[in-house]
Amino acid sequence: MGVPRIGYVLSLLVALVAADGLISHFLVRSELGQEANPFLVNLVTEGNFLGIKVAGGLLCGLVLWDIYKQRQKLAVVGSLGFVALYTGIVLWNLYVFFIGQV
Repeated sequence: MGVPRIGYVLSLLVALVAADGLISHFLVRSELGQEANPFLVNLVTEGNFLGIKVAGGLLCGLVLWDIYKQRQKLAVVGSLGFVALYTGIVLWNLYVFFIGQV
């Protein structure tokens, strides 16, 4: 039967979190933008920032996968909500990048 569709959604979520980390790190180091998350402001200029973002994304994905085993609808709705949120964040980061290049 293969991986349930939630696996694809969670993979997309982890990829979006990693993309957010990568773009944010670049924007802050290039002084084109600043980190809006108060918990990550001090970490964004460090070399391990992307690792922290990816690890956090993977942890969230695993938690949502575990929730999916008991409450499928809750996990799907939550996962899709986070995918929508991070899609918006990544699009905003790309907007800031392209505006900063003009």
